[in-house]
Amino acid sequence: MKIVSLLPSATEIVAALGLAENLVGRSHECDWPAGLDHLPVLTQPKMNPLENAATIDRDVRALVEDGTSVYKLDADAIRAIAPDFVITQSQCELCAVSLGEVETALQDWVGATRPKLVSLEPMSLADLADDIAKTGAALDVEQRADRLNVDMAEGFAALRATTETLPRKKVFFMEWTTPLMGAGNWMPETIAAAGGEVVLGQEGVHSPTVTLAEIAAADPDVILVGPCGFSIDRARQEMAVLQDNKDWQELRAVRAGDVYLVNGNHFFNRPGPRLLQSAEIVAEILHPHIYAAANHGTGWVRHA
Repeated sequence: MKIVSLLPSATEIVAALGLAENLVGRSHECDWPAGLDHLPVLTQPKMNPLENAATIDRDVRALVEDGTSVYKLDADAIRAIAPDFVITQSQCELCAVSLGEVETALQDWVGATRPKLVSLEPMSLADLADDIAKTGAALDVEQRADRLNVDMAEGFAALRATTETLPRKKVFFMEWTTPLMGAGNWMPETIAAAGGEVVLGQEGVHSPTVTLAEIAAADPDVILVGPCGFSIDRARQEMAVLQDNKDWQELRAVRAGDVYLVNGNHFFNRPGPRLLQSAEIVAEILHPHIYAAANHGTGWVRHA
């Protein structure tokens, strides 16, 4: 069985189902688990992902306004690989190659060799469980998918059981810096499991654009900075646009030193099995007297 995955979270799901060795192609962002470097890269962004957040936002908006997709898909390379399955997504056309783009690229592919498409659409933790089950069913590993879902549900339940009696803290999760964006989709649930209450974000809804005035009015106890697709070092660089802003400096969480940089790329922004680890990272930050700082590798640091 040959599998192509066109988004990082799908690659992580496939690996968690024990099928990493069946992967024969990946997106340009699929970098976990380790050992995928040899796989053909089948997508590329049309903007420069190494630019700052403001430039990326400008370029992405320009592509969307022109009716152009944000990513290039190498359909010829997919044909050469001749996979049995292609896993993509229909949740966000800005985040990865969309289902429509893949369907268009493969529309002339006829015959028994045409791959089966599996499209994921995670907007909540329940959707993630559905996507894991859908992927397991498509790849004929239903029992493994059931086990993964049980393990994740039990992990979240154990975390909630520990944090439900602790004082809840208001959390603003910054999913983008320029413009400022809060956190939606699965993030409010993930943070709630860790004993936090998300402000300026709603479960199952895409991340909202916000202002510093709105953040000040929400008055969060803690600010987590995890721009989508950015490492901690990239997040630290992006914070320079806020450091000298008086309104930012006057936020209570900033004055108290309760601003933390998190690895949004490898954890929070990927709706896959590591969302449980993302919740555990938040628990470490919010309740250091309860949770030892395992730090999950490069999971988080306090922003100086």
